[in-house]
Amino acid sequence: MNLFYTPDIQDQYYQLDEVESKHCVRVLRLNVDDIIHLIDGKGSLFKAKIIDAHPKRCTIECIETQTEFGKLDYDLHIALAPTKNIDRTEWFLEKCTEIGISEFTPLLCKHSERKIIKHDRLFKVITSAVKQSLKAYHPILNELTKFSDLIKSDFNGDKFIAHCYDGEKTHLKKLCKPNSKCLILIGPEGDFSPEEVELAKENGFKEITLGNSRLRTETAGVVACNIVSLSNY
Repeated sequence: MNLFYTPDIQDQYYQLDEVESKHCVRVLRLNVDDIIHLIDGKGSLFKAKIIDAHPKRCTIECIETQTEFGKLDYDLHIALAPTKNIDRTEWFLEKCTEIGISEFTPLLCKHSERKIIKHDRLFKVITSAVKQSLKAYHPILNELTKFSDLIKSDFNGDKFIAHCYDGEKTHLKKLCKPNSKCLILIGPEGDFSPEEVELAKENGFKEITLGNSRLRTETAGVVACNIVSLSNY
């Protein structure tokens, strides 16, 4: 299936942007009457026929529409502190998108080693993963957010914080309920500060563990995403 991301599609006839047109016509060598599929990132999957194979403004005609294609049975929001090596954060975004996730928030913490991100670049990584994994929903990517602001924001669902400090913690798999909505916080390489953990607890977050191994930030994010996915399988 040749899949193209077209967030602004509305009508029966649509013109791919220059990047997608080039990929369609020059790279994939598709031509008039060839069938392609489009997604709007909001759950709609469109089957379309090429009617003008122009390499800069390829025009298509939608011939079939499916709504809520591949809709998740759960709503997962992961807030993760971007890693110093941004490639690791991009890997996390790619893999979680493939597994299934609703929303990402880059988190700015006391021990964060990366305090600046390129939002457009991360968005493109997610878009590429959406297309590769044949999904019709594009996860939300929020702007870099301060820890203190995020934990005080309204969230109607289960709230968890994963950290490596000693103490009473429950494994995420025992707390994660099917068909639910949850927010999971994953800290930076230096972990959350003790003050951040206490502040999260004061704001209704439950302390969790993801297992006995000490995981890298990006690995912890993928493990958490997979646990939630499996609990809804």
